[in-house]
Amino acid sequence: MGNLPLSGLFRTDVTMSEQVSGGRFVTRRIRNGITYYYTPFSEAGDQTHPAKDSQTTTTALCPISPSALSDSSSADPSASTSRPLLLFFSWLGAQPRAVAKYRDLYLDRGMDVLLVQSSVMHFLWPRWGLDYGLEVLQTLEEPQFSGRAVLVHASSIGGYTFTQILTHIAQRPKKYACLAQRVIGHIYDSLVVGSLEHMAIGLGKTLVPRLESFVKNTAMLYFWLFKTHTADFYDHSIQVFQNSPITAPALFFFSENDALCSPAVMEKLIDRWRKRGMAVESRKWKESIHAAHMRCHPQDYLSTLEKFLKSLPISSLEVKM
Repeated sequence: MGNLPLSGLFRTDVTMSEQVSGGRFVTRRIRNGITYYYTPFSEAGDQTHPAKDSQTTTTALCPISPSALSDSSSADPSASTSRPLLLFFSWLGAQPRAVAKYRDLYLDRGMDVLLVQSSVMHFLWPRWGLDYGLEVLQTLEEPQFSGRAVLVHASSIGGYTFTQILTHIAQRPKKYACLAQRVIGHIYDSLVVGSLEHMAIGLGKTLVPRLESFVKNTAMLYFWLFKTHTADFYDHSIQVFQNSPITAPALFFFSENDALCSPAVMEKLIDRWRKRGMAVESRKWKESIHAAHMRCHPQDYLSTLEKFLKSLPISSLEVKM
């Protein structure tokens, strides 16, 4: 998978979309699978800034370069480079209407949104997933995004895609130290954790639900035949995630009846992160639907998310769930 030239990332069509409570927003396709949503600067009113008195303030560590404010050839002059950026990794096959609920939730709260959508091939052939992770990293280094506080929200396979980004950061910590410091928090919704079988079940339920058992068995055979190109990569990704180079506060949403997630493995991961000194919150339901916790438990989901967002070092975020 070749990378697109960075010089052409922002020279794409801009379309106005529907309104959110804060006004109209712009939709800009950055590259295949990556879409940017933002409120034009002229309509945004007071802009949000990272809290200056927080011990985890990001702007002092990674200041915005002058080019981020003056490079009009690659950035829309109506977009603000001071607002926090929500990096949303959606689940596989996510429908626009479902994604819009998460997008609008954060746009309404003074954040811009960078939507990252994954392909099943990013998972089935991890080398391509790593290439895609690098493309996302390159996007985050573009003038419109560099130096901004980042909040990560990853759902289902989106957690895998974000882990490919973590892999690059872990391999080149000096190069990506600034980005790691800019992340103020990360949220994981329906993370796929456990065994290879959990991954295979996930493919069956997502790709062809009517042939779930067949897809699962085929996937297990595929993982065995191409072990060095699949299973070994997954094992390494798990190790990277367990020892994540990003230690900002984290929030996990999961349920006991999720066939794609082992609650015991999830709780062990949470305990491991806490022992590393990370601030980790979680909300577990006895019954829910994979990647649909907000639809199944809206009040509980949003109140938990509100509490988490209020704990983050952005003083002027409008947290009104």
